[in-house]
Amino acid sequence: MKKALIFQGGWDGHEPQLTSKRFAGMLERNGISAEIYDNHECFADLEKLLTYDLIVACWTMGTMEGQYSRNISEAVARGVGLAGCHGGMCDAFRNDTEWQFMTGGQWVSHPGGDGVEYTVNIRRGSSPIVEGLEDFTVKSEHYYLHIDPAVEVLATTRFPLVNYYHASNKPVDMPVVWTKYWGIGRVFYNSLGHHDDVFENSPNAAVLMERGLVWAAGGKEYNEKHGLTVDKYLNNAKMY
Repeated sequence: MKKALIFQGGWDGHEPQLTSKRFAGMLERNGISAEIYDNHECFADLEKLLTYDLIVACWTMGTMEGQYSRNISEAVARGVGLAGCHGGMCDAFRNDTEWQFMTGGQWVSHPGGDGVEYTVNIRRGSSPIVEGLEDFTVKSEHYYLHIDPAVEVLATTRFPLVNYYHASNKPVDMPVVWTKYWGIGRVFYNSLGHHDDVFENSPNAAVLMERGLVWAAGGKEYNEKHGLTVDKYLNNAKMY
């Protein structure tokens, strides 16, 4: 049976306990057991981390000990999936550039604050994760992120909707949902989820999240079946 490690905490405004519980339910519906931790000590043992199929981030802001962060990076590079939503993944550990490199983006603003109504535009055909889904509206924070150009964008939203200094630039389509790889590990991110009820009020948001979690958790099994290893990406390079 596949298993996932969910770590929750940081800023309480993103309701990490509620989102962690929801994500655990999504995983368990798909035959993936979930363990939830309230600390970072669960990352102290790299060999134990490598026994998981997925790590789920529900931790906004804060800091993480450097060795723990390196252990996550190494585990994902070797095939353990990584997934998360909103600030729980891409506004975690703001001083940790390796975390940002691995996850594919970093929150920088949400013009208008909470309660902005906007459209999420599905990029049809971009991935099985979005198969059969239509564009949908959300009333929540409108996340503006700095993005890794390597990500595979599955859904976008148009900026600006609210006037602020960024509005003097041309309109842009900001990624909302993406996938990428870190070594041979699968990474999934969904910028929706400021509050847990976003997944109730916008059912397509929940479908995207569940499919993304399952996709990220499937990488390790796929790699083992096809004999894929991370070695070819390292070239004896030392990053630390």
